[in-house]
Amino acid sequence: MDTRKQALIRNKTIATGLMIGAAILFLIARLQKGHGAWEWVAAFAEAAMVGALADWFAVVALFRHPLGVPIPHTAIIKNKKDAIAGNLAGFIRDKFLATDTLIAKMRAYNPAEHLAVYLIARDNAAGLARGVTRLCADSLDFIDDERVQRLLRAALSNRVDSFDVSTSAGTVLDALRKDNRHQVVLDDLLQRCAGWLAGEEAQARLATAIDDLCAKEYPLLMAFLPNRDKFARGAGEKIVKRINAFIQEVNADPGHEVRYRFDTAVTGFIAQLKTDPVLRDKIEAIKRDVVHNQAISDYAQSIGSDLKNWLKNDLQQPESQVREKVAAAVAGLGTTLAHNKELQESLNAHLETLVLHYGDTLRTAIAGHITGTMQQWEHEDYTNEIELSIGSDLQFIRMNGTLVGGVIGLLLHAISLLL
Repeated sequence: MDTRKQALIRNKTIATGLMIGAAILFLIARLQKGHGAWEWVAAFAEAAMVGALADWFAVVALFRHPLGVPIPHTAIIKNKKDAIAGNLAGFIRDKFLATDTLIAKMRAYNPAEHLAVYLIARDNAAGLARGVTRLCADSLDFIDDERVQRLLRAALSNRVDSFDVSTSAGTVLDALRKDNRHQVVLDDLLQRCAGWLAGEEAQARLATAIDDLCAKEYPLLMAFLPNRDKFARGAGEKIVKRINAFIQEVNADPGHEVRYRFDTAVTGFIAQLKTDPVLRDKIEAIKRDVVHNQAISDYAQSIGSDLKNWLKNDLQQPESQVREKVAAAVAGLGTTLAHNKELQESLNAHLETLVLHYGDTLRTAIAGHITGTMQQWEHEDYTNEIELSIGSDLQFIRMNGTLVGGVIGLLLHAISLLL
């Protein structure tokens, strides 16, 4: 049996017992004709009985009709359920969840500082890491469900089919082209080309290519050339120097013709991506071939499966690498937050902004939830729940009423004798 119900029954029994005891004592005192000390006992018992009955009526009237008689203004809690629900929800909304109250509490509490202290503790970081990794493991099991897989595949396929690669690529390139940022890409390409040509491997390949070309085109000349390797290397070095000089010339001249042609080519390509139906159809065909290619799909699925299996196996280990990394990251965040007052102020400010933006909506929703939930309760369930919560303490009112009533009866009897 519920401990609350046991306490309620026990206290009801005691209060009722005191009331019955006062009534029995009153009868005994009356049978003794009220002489001597019995006169005082009768006064005590009569007042105690009246106090007990009055308080019994008051306590019972809160929850139900006394003796089943529908006396006005009884069964108050049952009959006023909707009003009580609305008033309680309004009280919580306006007193506990008011925006000004919440912000004042937040400023006094300094949630960012307390969060930092909490995260720094190793046990807390480890516990949070366990919770995160457990959520990840449960999510992997959820994703493995075939029904979820079908839904994800369908959603992904729809998103990919509706994605306009040509227009998106054109928009990205157009953004990169603003303020001549695409020229930075050209500079980087030229510098990389110059760096590669300056390497021994590139020069060796170039010398070999020159030697092979001359041997093929001028076999007689190369046959009588005294030092073919030196000739090829020298020619390669001269070519590299000329190319590097040309690259430096382009880099030094913002208005160089190469830059103009590159700009023209990029501009034309962007326009084609956005407007040329032939190019757009080709790109869409390539996209469809890639997306619906079974080999690519199987490969991507195998990578995803391997990753999920690795995560599952790791998360099941007592010394999980992922869990340790998450714990270290959480502790690191706590340390950073603890030593960076500006970050704390920023976090607190953002929390206050959230309260300002969503506080009214949230507290109204909470009040509505409280009101709706209480109004949906059955009258008897609602009344019984409240009686179990406070009824046990209310029985002390009956007990006190019996005893205090008896004492008042003695005082009144004493006063009557004095008068």
